[in-house]
Amino acid sequence: MLRPIKVLIAKPGLDGHDRGAKVVSRALRDAGMEVIYTGLFQTPDEVVEAALQEDVDVLGLSILSGAHMTLIPRIMDLLKENKAEDILLVPGGTIVQKEEINELLAKGVPVVFGPDTPLEQIVTFIKENAKIA
Repeated sequence: MLRPIKVLIAKPGLDGHDRGAKVVSRALRDAGMEVIYTGLFQTPDEVVEAALQEDVDVLGLSILSGAHMTLIPRIMDLLKENKAEDILLVPGGTIVQKEEINELLAKGVPVVFGPDTPLEQIVTFIKENAKIA
């Protein structure tokens, strides 16, 4: 039997709203995943360090501050520097501009979940794409 998918949910940047992150965390936990929530105001370095220390399969980012075009690429760079590109990166939040979504996808982000994404869609994507040993 495979172990549960291990997910770290992080709130990078100065965004002080975490209700959505908590709702997603609960949905993932209810779907049988092991979920770790790091809390508010995390730097990209702290996020990646926590993901490495916890040996997660998935790194979920909740960003409502509008800083996603800076934070997500920085986190991707840190994952690459630490040879942790096998961690599935799943950003979401108020990322709504089509150009920005396309730019993130072109940089290698596998998916971007915007506002009002059904929780089941997030659960299904993670179950289908997480690489667990």
